[in-house]
Amino acid sequence: MNALEIKDLNKSFSGFSLENLNLTLPCGCIMGLIGENGAGKSTTIRLILDMIRKDSGSVTVLGKDNEKNIRLLKEDIGVVTDEIGIPECLTAKQVGKIMKHTFKNWDSNEYSRLLKKLSLPDNKQFKEFSRGMKMKLGIAVAMSHNAKLLLLDEPTSGLDPVVRDEVVEMFYDFTRDEDHSILISSHIVSDLEKLCDYIAFLHKGKLLLCEEKDRLLSEYGIVHCTAEQLSEFDKNLLKHKKETPYGVELMLLRKDIPDTFKFSPISIEELFVFMVKEAR
Repeated sequence: MNALEIKDLNKSFSGFSLENLNLTLPCGCIMGLIGENGAGKSTTIRLILDMIRKDSGSVTVLGKDNEKNIRLLKEDIGVVTDEIGIPECLTAKQVGKIMKHTFKNWDSNEYSRLLKKLSLPDNKQFKEFSRGMKMKLGIAVAMSHNAKLLLLDEPTSGLDPVVRDEVVEMFYDFTRDEDHSILISSHIVSDLEKLCDYIAFLHKGKLLLCEEKDRLLSEYGIVHCTAEQLSEFDKNLLKHKKETPYGVELMLLRKDIPDTFKFSPISIEELFVFMVKEAR
């Protein structure tokens, strides 16, 4: 059973359409959903949660149709969105008491442990929290009711680099259990590169690519050459070309790079930027 299966998913709004989205997240894995603002990342997560109705296609969460079973699945899904949705008058301690009566599998000890790990005060009202603190509290709640799938929309936004690193490590530890999986969207691509098993690129509502991260990193390379040397490359094989006064930068599949040229490894962020520019 896969943690998440999305098939031919479509949703249209005025001025934006999510078109024929197909994703599969295996159990025990982490998938990073990358895209510019407005690419469709948050829309995808809302469709998975049945917060908005799809136009067509299907979404299966932990083996169940989300449209018919989303209420039953709430115990098994931990959610963090850009709007945490906690009443501003509540303290973290009070939030824990409420969640104890919301989730059957609420783990008060784990919640207390996460509050300490994330340096969150027990008795400070939510309205007094910084954006980063609010996000950390949302993460603590999502990870304290024994969820099997975490759906995370920009969860590291507003966190300083040290805390981001701690949170990324927490997510990694979560998926050491083969029954646990994560779908995480973020514009902080460096976090996803460290964390994810799979990478999905969204651009203007269309999926450009969905592939195992290690395979992507091993398949592509960057070549730096002069304008004169450009003629030695088959133009049909170039994935992207960038010309500057200092030379030419090319992205190719490694197998298509001539033996006479050296190449540099590519990062997920570079790959995404190249692909988006190519799609414009």
